[in-house]
Amino acid sequence: MLDVKGRWALVTGAARGIGYGAAMSLAKQGCNLIVQARSLENCNKVVEDAKALGVEAVAVAAEFSDLSQVEQMLKTIDEMGKDIDIVLNNAGIQIAYRNVYLDTPVSDYEESFKINTIAPMMIVYHFLPKMEKRAFGRIVNTTSGIRLEPEQAGYSASKAALDKVTMDLAAKYEGTDICINLTDPGWCRTDLGGPNAPNSPESAIPGVVVGAFIENRKSGRCFAASDFHGMTLEEAVNKASNDYPVFTGTVAYPE
Repeated sequence: MLDVKGRWALVTGAARGIGYGAAMSLAKQGCNLIVQARSLENCNKVVEDAKALGVEAVAVAAEFSDLSQVEQMLKTIDEMGKDIDIVLNNAGIQIAYRNVYLDTPVSDYEESFKINTIAPMMIVYHFLPKMEKRAFGRIVNTTSGIRLEPEQAGYSASKAALDKVTMDLAAKYEGTDICINLTDPGWCRTDLGGPNAPNSPESAIPGVVVGAFIENRKSGRCFAASDFHGMTLEEAVNKASNDYPVFTGTVAYPE
């Protein structure tokens, strides 16, 4: 399992829920954090809790529907002078559930793609050249297993697009120490998933962070959190490293 002590990770959507849990998982292993939310105030708890674990932690703010704010966030991070070795793109939005799905507005697609596809890929493209210079990096983009639901067209399409660009990019880095993968936390009771979701945010840990700890030089996987539920981090990383299949475009869930 990769030793992340002293490294720096960027975790987006880290103020609460799955992002908070992912950030804490990294901090417990000694990883320093840059955490993102829509406002700096929203990050107070995750920063304080991470520092209590003995690591450095700073917050950045950006509204991902405003791509100029994403650009400014990246500039702010550069000015910190930290080498970002790990990127966990957790932030996302589910615009609406359209019961009358044939009336889905264009804005559902526009907002979903900006936040769920374009913003995370802006972050990836920004840090990859720096990772290449150091010949090391871990990128984990968060996807969704939603399918056959036109009621959530904007959301599911934006995640499918993220899958595609992530996997295409991952193919270029297979066999290197820059590992690019996806994770699917499952349907969890978060602000995005809603109160009726079957799974707690805690159930997504350690599955959503295993891609940060693998050392097998493999890219192009999608780590479904349900496959790692109840495991220790070490057990999860071992499973992800040794017997996890290449992503083929579908995440399977129990019926």
